[in-house]
Amino acid sequence: MLESLTADSFRPRLRERFKLQLDDGRLDLELVEVAEFDAGGRAGRAPFSIVFRGPADPALAHGIWKLENDRLGELELFLVPIGPGQYEAVFT
Repeated sequence: MLESLTADSFRPRLRERFKLQLDDGRLDLELVEVAEFDAGGRAGRAPFSIVFRGPADPALAHGIWKLENDRLGELELFLVPIGPGQYEAVFT
């Protein structure tokens, strides 16, 4: 499913909550940015990134996290911390 997602899949979800599954509960993250990059003439999906914002504590390590959104369903995304409570996923 991840291969079929594009920046346009996420743009309508800006400001929506994504539930991140933790071992001992869940954490709500808000989608705050969708950025598309120049594909450089490459065929297929244009690369893009999405940024989530949530509480600074607990701080999440980079890695694959399970998120759930009412409209997109369940996604397993590789998130990288980019600031306190901010996480980015890049799609190439």
